Amino acid sequence: MIRPARPADESRLRAIQSAALSDPWQELLAVAIDGPPHVLVLDEGEGAIAYALTVPDHPVAYVAELAVAPAMQGQGYGSELLGALFDDLRERGFETVRLTARADDERVRSFYDRFGFSVEDELPGHYDDGGAGVLLVRQL
Repeated sequence: MIRPARPADESRLRAIQSAALSDPWQELLAVAIDGPPHVLVLDEGEGAIAYALTVPDHPVAYVAELAVAPAMQGQGYGSELLGALFDDLRERGFETVRLTARADDERVRSFYDRFGFSVEDELPGHYDDGGAGVLLVRQL
């Protein structure tokens, strides 16, 4: 089931965030659970196993984080969540989705390529460790 996050999800989402993301935005997650920003979670009955955190700037939504618990990766949960996120954003009147990814992370880039994202801009030195990023965009 995909649903909005609620305060009781915070500890589980933090665990997913810490385990799955190389550059988590911890402060944003704490604020976003009560929204805005907006957090959707994929809950398989025993709590969240994945989440997507979006920052609205109507008509654009920026996906700040999309994370799947490491033990659950590769089973289609990220794809299911991203598809539901697109539906949710369309229903709320958004037209464009943007996100950043590490320029050299082929696995992540390939994932977003499958959903029709394209590179809008290169972001040298975007990450705290000096790593380059890319701004990806997709129309809804």
